[in-house]
Amino acid sequence: MPVGNSTTTTVTEFILLGISEDPQMRPVCFVVFLIIYLVNVVGNLGMIILISFDFQLHNPMYFFLWHLSFCDICYSTAIAPRMLSDLLSESRIISFTSCTAQFYFFAAFVDAECYILAVMAYDRYVAICKPLLYSSAMSKDLCIRLLIGSYIAGTTNAIIHTTATFSLSFCNSNLINHFFCDVPPLLGISCSDTHINEILLFAFAGFVEMSSLSVILVSYIFILAAILRMNSAAGRFKAFSTCGSHFTGVTLFYGTVIFMYLRPTSVYALDQDKWASVFYTVVIPMLNPLIYSLRNKDVKEAFKKLINKKLNSVLI
Repeated sequence: MPVGNSTTTTVTEFILLGISEDPQMRPVCFVVFLIIYLVNVVGNLGMIILISFDFQLHNPMYFFLWHLSFCDICYSTAIAPRMLSDLLSESRIISFTSCTAQFYFFAAFVDAECYILAVMAYDRYVAICKPLLYSSAMSKDLCIRLLIGSYIAGTTNAIIHTTATFSLSFCNSNLINHFFCDVPPLLGISCSDTHINEILLFAFAGFVEMSSLSVILVSYIFILAAILRMNSAAGRFKAFSTCGSHFTGVTLFYGTVIFMYLRPTSVYALDQDKWASVFYTVVIPMLNPLIYSLRNKDVKEAFKKLINKKLNSVLI
């Protein structure tokens, strides 16, 4: 429970205030977010299975899409089940250790996803701007190195933020005005000097977002230039179609993440920011498989083949 102002006691557990404290809203939120989370898991798991079993999808673009779906499931699962449980529970206590683990896994997979999106943009650049060199430029060895680098970068950034945040002293209050253990609300209840942490948050989050976003923007500048030079309208349409899904996903993901983390902590409005957090922790992971499947002819064809194969096996 919250510690009074007259004493200073080290906090060993936190209380998550959740997405809503309105008793009438919480059951509605539970149903809505449960549906969103189930669609997220089914959609991303379906994408992983489809790419794994269809050999026509065994190329660099879908290799990275496989891991994008994996990251979506992992970081949303670090948040959503706990959020759903708290919507039905009056006791929203989370231990210090659980809070630390929740933030670490969330940060690691979100940051890894940033770099995977950047690698996917580079892959599209090579495919459109240097099609004759694509097989050699995007070799299996390079793809694995880029993927490992993405996970290492995500893990490293998560370790830095987790260590810096949970090394602070928390006293006089253990109420986290959020539905998960995120840095801004934790800094808000710390009784330590958080100036260094704010600099770390802005610097490292800024580096991850800006470095990966720079790769994406530069790749798309070259892609757009190459598309505009094409003489064939059909070729231009195919190129735009190839990049459309990725560009839509990037816009949604980066727009929300930059809004959340690349601001001074003095301008955070936690009650409003909780709803923005819902968008990138729960909603965007649900949208990604829909974006990449509905706008992708190869994925739709692979899905039809898989369904027909299963139906034939049942009928036989």
